[in-house]
Amino acid sequence: MRAIETDLDAPSNPPVDAAIDSAEPDTEMLVQPPLATSTATDGRSARSQRTREAVVDALLALLRGGNFRPTAREIADEAGTSLRSVYVHFDDLEDLFCAAAERQGAAIALLLVPLTSAGPFRERLQKFVEQRSSVWEALGPVRIAAMLQEPFSPGLAALLARSRSMANQDLRNVFQPEIDSLPSGTGEAVVAACDSLASSQSWDHWRRYQKRSVEESQNILAAALVRMLERKSGRAS
Repeated sequence: MRAIETDLDAPSNPPVDAAIDSAEPDTEMLVQPPLATSTATDGRSARSQRTREAVVDALLALLRGGNFRPTAREIADEAGTSLRSVYVHFDDLEDLFCAAAERQGAAIALLLVPLTSAGPFRERLQKFVEQRSSVWEALGPVRIAAMLQEPFSPGLAALLARSRSMANQDLRNVFQPEIDSLPSGTGEAVVAACDSLASSQSWDHWRRYQKRSVEESQNILAAALVRMLERKSGRAS
């Protein structure tokens, strides 16, 4: 627009130098449109990402509020967006549930401290029980909703299977000395039993159905792992 206004204001017979100058490419005019287009694209991308995040936030809020199987309409209303926007950003509700589960898992991962087999058994046991219980408490309704959806969602089933595998490996990492000291042929059976005791299902049973406190549930888990690992392996540390 600046170049056009200059042309209108110029005399009808411009000097030769001016004519030569006007023949030179206007760098500002050549560069500005791509920059403007890039800025507009960046703006749309940012808005799109904000909407996507708002939809995930809405689903998590509904789950934490006890609505374990919300509809797309309920999610859209909670997010303050249209139903169409939900399906613009997610293929279906399964895709949205997977995004929410991944978001929650990533947030929990940032809070975890890697545990190892170094140190006395009782110290490792305390750290393991505290960390495992904090994870199950933090995931709470989101984990319950994911398990309800699991039979109908291959994506969620894969995520949960990976999570269970990682939990099993964490248990082995922490208690490897005790596992190695178990009587021959009993190691895998004991690990499987300990894995079940330390699972979210056991935690839910104590917390939701037996109505036990976090501390009581931690004590139950610790006592059970002592029985399974410390005494069976003959270690008393």
